[in-house]
Amino acid sequence: MHEQPIHCVIDLTDPKTNVLFNASPEEARQAVAAGDLAGVRRLQGSFALVAVQGITVRLARSLDRPLRWFIAKRNDGPCLIAAERIDSIHRWLAAEGLANQFHPSYTRMVPAHHITEVGLVGCPDPAPVHRRFFEPTLRRLPTDLDAISEAYVSAVLRTIRSWLTLRARSGPVGVCFSGGLDSGTIFLLTYHALRELGESPSRLKTFTLSLEGEHGPDLEQAQRFLAALGLGYFLEPITAPLSAINWREAVLVLEDYKPLDVEAAAMSLALYRGIRQRYPDWRYLLDGDGGDENLKDYPIEDNPELTIRSVLMNRMLYQEGWGVQSLKHSQTYSGGLSRGCARTFAPAVMCGFEKFSPFTAPEAVEVAESIPFVELTDWQPERLYALKGKILTRGVERVTGLKMPDFPKRRFQHGTVSSSGFKRLFPTDPHAYRRWFHGHYEQAVVAAAY
Repeated sequence: MHEQPIHCVIDLTDPKTNVLFNASPEEARQAVAAGDLAGVRRLQGSFALVAVQGITVRLARSLDRPLRWFIAKRNDGPCLIAAERIDSIHRWLAAEGLANQFHPSYTRMVPAHHITEVGLVGCPDPAPVHRRFFEPTLRRLPTDLDAISEAYVSAVLRTIRSWLTLRARSGPVGVCFSGGLDSGTIFLLTYHALRELGESPSRLKTFTLSLEGEHGPDLEQAQRFLAALGLGYFLEPITAPLSAINWREAVLVLEDYKPLDVEAAAMSLALYRGIRQRYPDWRYLLDGDGGDENLKDYPIEDNPELTIRSVLMNRMLYQEGWGVQSLKHSQTYSGGLSRGCARTFAPAVMCGFEKFSPFTAPEAVEVAESIPFVELTDWQPERLYALKGKILTRGVERVTGLKMPDFPKRRFQHGTVSSSGFKRLFPTDPHAYRRWFHGHYEQAVVAAAY
């Protein structure tokens, strides 16, 4: 079969959204172009990068954001399109009269922590090669909980300090806050970092979503958390009507159909819109996304595919899924948080915010992966679930001197609404999300054909 070279590469990503702490955009792009694994590993911050060298396109991204690609066929040769969103690719194809080639499942997600290489030869489409640039060593820390907690929380603090000094240098900073362990840790470390840097903590606010008439438990928990530390003046509730939660819209913003991610995205949209309505010029937000994944704090019994052994023995299982070589790996969506990153990233971008999740930084993930979970839990799920609270509360106290409250785990989407209200907001059939998403694009493809 004759191989036809790829005629063009279209980069639809927005370079202004890259947040690099230790390299210029050009230096970062050169590292990706050269396939320099060590150079890309050294990049600190948040990025989605596309580069071409010779006959190879290389793409790389951090854990906290998406990056997709698609190959279209044109008369003058195939064309590779890269973008952060599926709908950006679809709009470009429609403008070129190529929308009838499109289906969302034909797009490919660059897996986090890898350089994806695509040869500039198409028709037939080239198979990508994924080369890992981030490979933390498992279980290298001692079993001393004080040492573990200080190492982990210190890594998160360093990332926050870099973000404050190199990116969010001025203006207000908001923390999406439930009073849980993850958002609580991010808030207290940001508060501590601002004071360390000699800046006024008055830059800081915590935003908690509350749906009218629903008495969701998060607001009360947030109040109790801050009151225990004498920091209640940082809390700013964001109240929204129940009608602000629209799962169909969330599916299209998220561009995915996993129920838990859709639910979180729907709540995130309501929170971000409430902040934006109150503060038209607000830019910077932090959240605790990735905290559960790092410390493996998910109920294993809720997923029939998981066992305590698979959770503890597979590198970055919750961050990356089963891995790019696995039959269970989705080429369209990647796996784990690498797939779910859009649940907060996409709503924040749509509402005009720059959001950062310090737990997703490689520095934090690397320390988390080095924790000797097997020795600390002896394969007991309940001991694993209790470990996160011990690590974070000890770590925060050792690093900041503040005694952080530890409330029972609860998902964001369950903390803003009553159980009866939740049932009214979201379908009971998990396949409803997939049907809605694919139906949206099937209608667009049919319309393009006419």
